[in-house]
Amino acid sequence: MKYFSLFVGLFTFVGAFSANVEKKYTQEEYVSTWKSVAIGQMIQYKIPASITMAQGILESGNGNSMLAQQANNHFGIKCHNWTGEKIYIDDDQKGECFRSYSSANESFEDHSKFLTERTRYASLFNLKSNDYKGWAQGLKDAGYATNPKYPQLLIDLIERLKLNEFDEVGSETANPTALLASSNTKVVEGQHAVVLHKNKIKYIVAKKGDTFYRISKEFSVGLWQLYKYNDFGNKKDVLEEGDIIYLQPKRRRSKSVETFSVNNPLSLRMISQLEGIRLESLMDKNNISSPDELLPRGEKIVLK
Repeated sequence: MKYFSLFVGLFTFVGAFSANVEKKYTQEEYVSTWKSVAIGQMIQYKIPASITMAQGILESGNGNSMLAQQANNHFGIKCHNWTGEKIYIDDDQKGECFRSYSSANESFEDHSKFLTERTRYASLFNLKSNDYKGWAQGLKDAGYATNPKYPQLLIDLIERLKLNEFDEVGSETANPTALLASSNTKVVEGQHAVVLHKNKIKYIVAKKGDTFYRISKEFSVGLWQLYKYNDFGNKKDVLEEGDIIYLQPKRRRSKSVETFSVNNPLSLRMISQLEGIRLESLMDKNNISSPDELLPRGEKIVLK
């Protein structure tokens, strides 16, 4: 799959960025916008977030390519046996068929499925989760790209932008929600950086020794509100480092994706925090009465 050159025209960017704004987006802006989505994909599918981010940057020209702007396709995935919406663009040949998505989030999800569901990429999942160099070379060897410099292009992006920091916690963490905390988030001493979740809710990431009481005082939010906004099962006060703490009510449904595919040992309560959806709503949608039981691999959780 050939990576795309930057599209020279300026378009109104749809999806992650505000409408009616014409500009070219930098690599840093792309990382800031999509890092939490890439980390979420790593939790589900074991694909290093650094690789997902580097491929997205390279294939979409930082989100500025015509394919990304008109079809929300950030990874240059062609139609193959695709039954969804399509777009035709000149690439290696004239009028080639590419997949088109209703949102960029769907493109990230389909990219993960594209890699996990094809046997030619299977050997990549035997690599360590932080082996971005192995993944970069393996993608080229498996035929993802024809450019002989593709592995080095990915590696250069990862190392220059320090994308490998997103892989550090990896699958070994006992607290998977910690992965949504970007390692390059700017945190003022004694305070927390407020982050906007992909489901359009504000949250912070707990630091060592944090309590709900301290957070409630810092943000002038009632203690009862924090308990209500966050589904931890009981009113614990001492938090684990890396816990996602929402400062606003979670949504009743996802604003971007239909389902969540369970690829690691996760409970419905964990998914509720990862996806920013109320636990009660998820229990009702999926007819699950035990939110703390680990779900079986392959389970599809309805989010909308």
